[in-house]
Amino acid sequence: MAANSRMTIAVHALAWMALAERRGQGPLTSEQVAASVNTNPVIIRRSLGDLRRAGLVHARRGAGAGWSLARPPEEITLLDVYDAVGPPPLFGMHHSEPNLECPVGKGIQPALGQVYGEIEQAVRLQLTTTSVADVLRETLRVR
Repeated sequence: MAANSRMTIAVHALAWMALAERRGQGPLTSEQVAASVNTNPVIIRRSLGDLRRAGLVHARRGAGAGWSLARPPEEITLLDVYDAVGPPPLFGMHHSEPNLECPVGKGIQPALGQVYGEIEQAVRLQLTTTSVADVLRETLRVR
């Protein structure tokens, strides 16, 4: 099963914008963000569109066009980003309904649904404790 990198790409883009802002640079183009992420600008524009709809970034058109943070990086949590990119659930149920005549098939979805819900809540709680500024600070420390 392949991992979904939408969250990572979005956080990377936000951290890069925060660093550019800290350095006094204007908005970043999707090409500039894509160069940092090492991906296609179309993927970045799609991600930035999700972030814009969530109110995390602004897009400027015309002279000085580009993307910038809509809030200070200290006020953007990883939960904000997680919700913006709309990741799939961490764990999915069967693609088809299990055999309800089987004792395991009858009870597996409710049992796992409760466990998976608790895991999702724990993930959401953990994501509230880290901001884009925290990620940028740790990123720069690692360099």
